[in-house]
Amino acid sequence: MSFRALLLAGALSGAVLATGAHAADLTIGFSQIGSESGWRAAETNVSKAEAKQRNINLKIADAQQKQENQIKAIRSFIAQGVDAIFLAPVVATGWDTVLKEAKEAEIPVVLLDRDIDPSGKDLYLTAVTSDSVHEGRVAGEWLAETVGDKPCNVVELQGTVGASVATNRKKGFEEGIAGHADIRIVRTQTGDFTRAKGKEVMESFIKAEGGGKNICAVYAHNDDMMVGAIQALKEAGLKPGAEILTVSIDAVPDIFKAIAAGEANATVELTPNMAGPAFDAVIAYKASGTVPPKWIRTESKLYTAADDPQGVYDSKKDLGY
Repeated sequence: MSFRALLLAGALSGAVLATGAHAADLTIGFSQIGSESGWRAAETNVSKAEAKQRNINLKIADAQQKQENQIKAIRSFIAQGVDAIFLAPVVATGWDTVLKEAKEAEIPVVLLDRDIDPSGKDLYLTAVTSDSVHEGRVAGEWLAETVGDKPCNVVELQGTVGASVATNRKKGFEEGIAGHADIRIVRTQTGDFTRAKGKEVMESFIKAEGGGKNICAVYAHNDDMMVGAIQALKEAGLKPGAEILTVSIDAVPDIFKAIAAGEANATVELTPNMAGPAFDAVIAYKASGTVPPKWIRTESKLYTAADDPQGVYDSKKDLGY
């Protein structure tokens, strides 16, 4: 079964569950970070599709990657009296006040894709996220296995400073290469999860590391930054995927294009369907008071050139990346 077929099957099963819980009566506000990456755009598109399957009225507010916009959106949703609020937090801290307001209004909040500081854990119903430490660890382990005993200087493109997913993907990668003393992270800098910034930072890494000759591998916290980095490497006359290994996270279509072309090596998938499990959790909670687990974990998978990258690219493009 194709990736798209699996996703649609999950949506349809959710729609059946939703029918008995009167999902058509629900209005849910979603404070989305923005559209900083192809993955984020796909998450928004899939969320709309999942809501439509369940007859849920979904209101999406684009925060343009600013926390103050998200706080304003949450307060607007509270004022509208929505049934639940979804939040993809741009950073991990600074949410306590507004989430307390939602709790006082008896509006459950569900986190999507990213977590918040532990002090706020009593203020939301559940978090639907991947294990971002695990994602980074898988990336690190892949690199360690690929490099073997050879020395390897790694440059790292980090996600947005203060975002839980950036902190966790860094931590996991370091765990993945632990025990391999010859693999060293020699440069690390934020690329803000964007393609343009990833290219810009990679250009600075290349200049700092002997025109790129001292770089063995690039690790990026998301694929969009890696696509930008690949462009910078090619413009510098280097051969990503061959001379310089690449590993990143998200599994967006363009990275599969790069893998098929031999310009990228590996990516760890982050499913864009966070909303489906979140909708089902809210529906059950509203219908019968069923409290979901505090963490609903989505699955991740490592992809390389052995996984038909062109075929995966074609199937993922259908999801609106």
